[in-house]
Amino acid sequence: MDQLTAALGQYPMVWAWYTAIVRFIFPILAVGILAGAIRSMLRVTHVPEVWAYLTLPNGGEEPLTHWENILGRSGASDVVLNYPVVSRQHAALIRGEDESWTVHDLDSKGGVTVNGKAVAGKARVDYGDVIGLGGVETVLLSVSPEEEAERRRRRQAEERPASPWGALVLLTLFQVLTAIQLIVSEGAEASAVIPMTFLCLTGLMWVYFLVLRAARRVGFEMEIIAFFLSTLSLAVTSSSNTAALFKQFLALVLGLILFLVLGIFMRNLGRVQRIRWLMAGAAVFLLLLSCLFGAVNHGATNWISIGGFSFQPSEIAKICYIFAGAATLERLFRKRNLGLFMVLTGASLLCLAYMSDFGTAAIFFVTFLVIAYLRSGDWATLALICGGAVFGVFVILSMKPYILRRFASWGKAWQTTTEGSGFQQSRTMSAAASGGLVGVGPGNGWLHNVGAGDTDLVFGMLCEEWGLIIALLAVLCVITLAVFAVRSCRAGRSSFYVIAACAATSLLVFQTSLNVLGAVDILPLTGVTFPFVSNGGSAMMAAWGLLAYLKATDTRQNASFAIRLPSRKDRKKGEELSRRREPPLT
Repeated sequence: MDQLTAALGQYPMVWAWYTAIVRFIFPILAVGILAGAIRSMLRVTHVPEVWAYLTLPNGGEEPLTHWENILGRSGASDVVLNYPVVSRQHAALIRGEDESWTVHDLDSKGGVTVNGKAVAGKARVDYGDVIGLGGVETVLLSVSPEEEAERRRRRQAEERPASPWGALVLLTLFQVLTAIQLIVSEGAEASAVIPMTFLCLTGLMWVYFLVLRAARRVGFEMEIIAFFLSTLSLAVTSSSNTAALFKQFLALVLGLILFLVLGIFMRNLGRVQRIRWLMAGAAVFLLLLSCLFGAVNHGATNWISIGGFSFQPSEIAKICYIFAGAATLERLFRKRNLGLFMVLTGASLLCLAYMSDFGTAAIFFVTFLVIAYLRSGDWATLALICGGAVFGVFVILSMKPYILRRFASWGKAWQTTTEGSGFQQSRTMSAAASGGLVGVGPGNGWLHNVGAGDTDLVFGMLCEEWGLIIALLAVLCVITLAVFAVRSCRAGRSSFYVIAACAATSLLVFQTSLNVLGAVDILPLTGVTFPFVSNGGSAMMAAWGLLAYLKATDTRQNASFAIRLPSRKDRKKGEELSRRREPPLT
């Protein structure tokens, strides 16, 4: 570092030219990194998996494409039986972890039978058993080994993910050039922490991809996007507070571990169900910690400091809240399945209101609406809840004058700059405008000197130092993750994965919208972070943890670590059947 900093002082024009050129290289590399991943995610067809067949009275066979299936007369049912004696939601047919099937009577009028015996609540169903729904008989049939092998082959061919290696090489080059540029911007005061941290980031990234690829995993588009955004986060942190750079990298490592552990844990839905209320308790406990021991930062009591380390419990509480709110179908058709979740939401919002963290409270409330709709589909109840929320907002505005002033300055940042309420937004827009399309270069901006420049106003910092192109690409990354998750939910195996992924997606998109639009005065400034990008260890860990819910919905062959790989015995059997298969039937 001494030799490098000496060279910086000896050849200033060389490094000035380096900054001038690399500003144009960064957007090209970013497009190259993200183009393949985004294109692959948006073009995925998500071919439904078939777990069994159910014969129909007309002689046809209906494939069961989920682990949890509603049988009934309603057009929204997974298997539609359009007979007057069949209730709209007559029964649920659920596949267990041990590949067994269970039929549940959903309080139908005509009742449910298995092999002529009436079902009281639920009963086990074996392949070949006759399931009667109000007298309409169907038979559960297994998928033949030949068909299963053929379907696996077709899914591998039709859902082939993009290769990650080209994007990884470009991302590595992006990280190297970023580290050099940050050293150049620091000049004689450059610290060895910068190259060491980015070297560790590159090594961690390559180890992750090589280990999972050796374990026969494919489909790394989400991780490529997450590592790209995390690289921007480290650059933002280095620009604003180099001393906190390695701490931010450690948060990234912990977030990646949380991502892996949570994804593997969600493989077993029985285990998930057993700890749902433990996670609910953890969410409330984390929020209560902030209420009792939190320190005020930017008007909100949401930070706890221990031994020189500070963290936001409310960020980790987001992961626990979604885990507790999502539910399997077996839970959903029970009466009053939403009541306890509403109690959890009320307790969480009260804690956040006490902490004056209304940005996070808004995120929790939107996430609640998504989960509540997916769990109940009751628009009347949701409308009543929204009405109560609007009333609560007016009460809060009357009790918290500084929040009312912030809303009063909404859309008037330039007019209220001298009064203080519009200062941050006007500075953010000035910095963003000065960056142009390619920015002034990482580390060369001035917005990080403004309060919350690297957290709540980080979009302006991206525009200033990296340029509008990369700032918009960062937003596009979050939108792409959302679109992929929503599309993959159509082929979701369990309602737990679907609800958790939709809730996490809504949270990420809404939080990004509040951060970006609040910074440029299109929405009120609410003090929330940009997922993956803002400086903050708790926010980084939370973003990686939420990504696990999206990853769990990826049903492409060998793509999601939340889904077990076929055993060696099953693979050999499938390969043998594929070699001996006849031409597939159309």
